[in-house]
Amino acid sequence: MERVLNALRAAAEPSRIRLLALCARSELTVTQLTQLLGQSQPSVSRHLKLLCDAGLIDRFPEGSSVFYRIAQDPISQRILALLPDNDSTLRLDQTRLAEIERERERNAAAYFAANAHQWDALRALQVPDREVEQTLLDLLDLSATQDFLDIGTGTGRMLEVIGPHVRRGVGIDRSRDMLAIARVNLDRAGLRNCLARQGDMYALPFTGPQFDLILLHQVLHYADRPAEVVAEAARVLRPGGRLIIVDVAPHDLESLRRDHAHRRLGFAEAEVNEWLARAGLDIHPTRHLAGTPLTVSIWDANSRGAAAAPRIGQADTRFFDPLLHETQIR
Repeated sequence: MERVLNALRAAAEPSRIRLLALCARSELTVTQLTQLLGQSQPSVSRHLKLLCDAGLIDRFPEGSSVFYRIAQDPISQRILALLPDNDSTLRLDQTRLAEIERERERNAAAYFAANAHQWDALRALQVPDREVEQTLLDLLDLSATQDFLDIGTGTGRMLEVIGPHVRRGVGIDRSRDMLAIARVNLDRAGLRNCLARQGDMYALPFTGPQFDLILLHQVLHYADRPAEVVAEAARVLRPGGRLIIVDVAPHDLESLRRDHAHRRLGFAEAEVNEWLARAGLDIHPTRHLAGTPLTVSIWDANSRGAAAAPRIGQADTRFFDPLLHETQIR
């Protein structure tokens, strides 16, 4: 009862209602929200703190920026449902927000235009992405998957592929440029159940097992210590959950190390299987998709024990952002 009352008191103010409506549409910084509301930063920050304290908005840092997003729990959703569609102030806010979203898309397009030659060159070396994605969809039982973690999410492509089939998707990446593109792609795809967050694959920002599907898609060849990445992924895998690794088989293209920052020129099947076994996972047969000149390998393993369903009243009753669990979600 007290939490409901606190939430209603926090929302019962025009500026805070506007902030709720804006953060329900997109992930936004204080600077962007200040521009949208036409108010001072201290004023907007004060409103945001009240909404965060009441559990209506979630806050997450990324470098020097802080992003805000609606908390996907029943109270915030019911408040949003009460807002009129024809309110002139809210409609003007959404019009201004659309311009910010268009600016994000322009920035993403500019980044890709500057780097397209590298992406195209890499794609041409291996089996088409579409074939790899379809193989993954055929391999996975997504009807039994609730919580999905994409480590090294990059542009968020695998969130786009798997996100529609799961309850929650979280993409982790160290690159703020990539995260900006991932957010544009997730917004465009309407995947409100997916998040893109800054994080380190060697030290994932989760306190324990929280995911029943984890993917390392074309990530390990950038890692100095790939075995540690596998072990860290296994640490946050639920009992019965699956860890899928997609990477290239051994090759001799030194240009990938020189021009594209690859630390490893592919991985032997036995090498990755050893890391999976050392992490305490049961290993399934590896699949190989032949390309020219690179072959893509898909390693498949699962943690031991029966899958654990989330407890009622916790992760299944709201959109649970694990990066905020200990300090932000009330």
